[in-house]
Amino acid sequence: MTAGATHGPNRSFLFVLGSSRADGNTEILAREAAAQLPPEVPRRWVDLNRLALPDFQDGRHETAGWPADENEELLRRATLEATDIVIASPLYWYTLSAQTKRYLDYWSGWLNVPDSDFKERMTGRTLWGVTAMAHEEHEVAEGLRTALHHSAAYLGMNFGGVLTGTASRPGRIHADEQSLLRAKTFFAGATPLARFPYEEEAAA
Repeated sequence: MTAGATHGPNRSFLFVLGSSRADGNTEILAREAAAQLPPEVPRRWVDLNRLALPDFQDGRHETAGWPADENEELLRRATLEATDIVIASPLYWYTLSAQTKRYLDYWSGWLNVPDSDFKERMTGRTLWGVTAMAHEEHEVAEGLRTALHHSAAYLGMNFGGVLTGTASRPGRIHADEQSLLRAKTFFAGATPLARFPYEEEAAA
């Protein structure tokens, strides 16, 4: 396995909340994991449901482009200022929520801004995921995990995996003792370099 990021003293975390419900089970699980970080590690929380952001417009083949509004620029700066980005999205139809997908779509725009160094600056950072779902069988979240892993691979990022939990009704995540236990050590886990399956096969 390729070595990934080290857990050094200069880490800073951005938690991106992608639920349509405030204080939902995914957020609770993410905050349980965040509480285990050393107190000196900066952490920032952005709730996409409370941040007005229009649907992404792909302007890669247009000469005029589009102006970034205040909220988009806030997200871009917050993303680039963090060493560790945590996508906290409930499992909606076995993948990311609409709010979360919109945020990731904006990464495409930031890649293609003239003179952008977004990809270069994201390389070497770490992407994580947190999700709650109704299923007891957490393998049904593989689509969400794949979306995050492959996004990290494209940007040359490390991938810390996805913390999963079972809960549907508000607050039910507190009954998932195994997920809460995993949350205690989640951010201390390995963060290997994300690579596409064909890259892994070529290396083997």
